Amino acid sequence: MTNTVDTFRALHIPGDPLVLYNIWDAGSARVVAEAGAKAIATGSYGVAEANGYRDGETLPLGVALENLRRILTVTELPVTIDMEAGYGATPAEVGVSVGKAFDLGAAGINMEDRMPGATELLPVADAAERVTAAAATGIHVNARTDVYLGVDPADYSRDLIDAVLQRASAYAEAGAGSLFVPFLGDHSTINAICEASPLPVNVLWAPGRGSVAELAKLGVARISYGHQPWSWAMEKLGADARAIHAG
Repeated sequence: MTNTVDTFRALHIPGDPLVLYNIWDAGSARVVAEAGAKAIATGSYGVAEANGYRDGETLPLGVALENLRRILTVTELPVTIDMEAGYGATPAEVGVSVGKAFDLGAAGINMEDRMPGATELLPVADAAERVTAAAATGIHVNARTDVYLGVDPADYSRDLIDAVLQRASAYAEAGAGSLFVPFLGDHSTINAICEASPLPVNVLWAPGRGSVAELAKLGVARISYGHQPWSWAMEKLGADARAIHAG
């Protein structure tokens, strides 16, 4: 298990990013693995929707873990699972939930610094305690901070960069292995965070955010596709179904 975690952690190289085309079940994991992926990552949105739930930890932990177990049967690549806020009201509960994922064979998790359904971020110290509990299991924690959630690019400022870096330092000290800063499209901001972060930086790819090569030049160490693969697959399914039924 430790070797898998170490292998996964070593893939986070600033300037030569790990690209994760997020999947939602064993079938999609097999397809992405066979396409040449270096690791497999679930996205909480797609996993929830594929099982008839909504994003935001409405998916029962048991279902998420069973989905992880099935994914691990179809690939020997490192697998990281999006655990949203960690599935726990307290750090101790987070540790128990994350420990179950680690025991099944997960190499990593994503964990947010706001609780399900909340828009406000947890205080830095509280979020760091939850990271500590997760990291203590031995898993690679990709600590997500939503400092930029809902922020208009016109309002980007040095204060926001400093807020991200404060959390990066706290999460690094807590044992996180990488820092996820989604919703960023401004290249100068991404570069500033990558240059100063004590943790390798993960960004979310989206149309207009630049190519993988462009993001690599900014110092990014990991690029995720989030809910987009699920959405694109469902758009294709819906379009094909409409065409067939209309015919």
